[in-house]
Amino acid sequence: MTAADVAQAVGVSRATVGYVLNDTPGARISAQTRERVLREAARLGYQPSTAAQALARGRSRIVLVVLPDWPIEFTLRTHLEEAARVLDDAGYATITYTHHESEHAQPLWKLVDPEVVVGLVPFTPAQLRSIRAAGISRITPDPDERPDIGAVPAVVAGPRLQVRHLASLGHRALAFAASADRRHAGLAAVRRQAVEREAAALGLDVLDARAVDHRDGRLPAVLRAWLSAGVTGVVAFNDDIAGMIAGTAVRARIAVPRDLSVVGHDDTPMAAYFAPTISSVGLDSVGFGRWMARQALDLAEGRTPTADLPEPAVFLVERESTGPARPPAAGEGARPSG
Repeated sequence: MTAADVAQAVGVSRATVGYVLNDTPGARISAQTRERVLREAARLGYQPSTAAQALARGRSRIVLVVLPDWPIEFTLRTHLEEAARVLDDAGYATITYTHHESEHAQPLWKLVDPEVVVGLVPFTPAQLRSIRAAGISRITPDPDERPDIGAVPAVVAGPRLQVRHLASLGHRALAFAASADRRHAGLAAVRRQAVEREAAALGLDVLDARAVDHRDGRLPAVLRAWLSAGVTGVVAFNDDIAGMIAGTAVRARIAVPRDLSVVGHDDTPMAAYFAPTISSVGLDSVGFGRWMARQALDLAEGRTPTADLPEPAVFLVERESTGPARPPAAGEGARPSG
């Protein structure tokens, strides 16, 4: 079925059918003719080409979301799903794209025609030059601001709450456990810094900070070294790391939380299924997804973005992996090495 079939059935030109179905601005089509074309197109089951519509309107109605090279885990997935839903409700398609530093292929903003390019984290100067060279001017975050990711409230609010939770239970000596996945390195460094700053503000000590990996067989020894140094609370990069530490501790006959408390980040569904269950900090990923979508829609429709970044709705779900700090044992206090 083609536009020519609709035009023949109604008795109008193909151009008229195109004007009606593409809702072309400025086209002088009577209401009666418009209604007849729409009714006949529906009867014949004709669907105009999306590409043709975009060409006719001069708009693609595509929003390109550029992701850092992070694993797509629960919090990020929820964020993106909600943003895509809001954009879809407004008639926009969402394409996500991970830009790799060592990438040899053309960046996707050169291969599609997005109306807006959205960065989950601020773009680098090189990325901005490439995006602008592709003729794209609608970019968020604001290229003129480029905030340090470590200053973004949504990034540092979770680690701060992790520290405050352990402090409220009497823990004075902490360790920070990061992921060994190199893709987490940048975000882990930012969270570690937030943990250290919050701990210092509360008068706590972060005695050790390291990436941990159960596959190298050293984690039980790391946990024992933490205990010997006086560590009673562990701030984990995410729930997977928290579950890894809690599970390893239990198998090493280290009681959680009596000997060692562990708090995770992201409040993933799996946190409630580890043994012991994982206390975790979560963020309002749905709210942030909506905010990102509103920013993109404002730009796409030619409006100045007005939606201020919301204060992060950070929450703690307390489960079995955290409890009151144990009193220090004799001989504890040597910082762990390695």
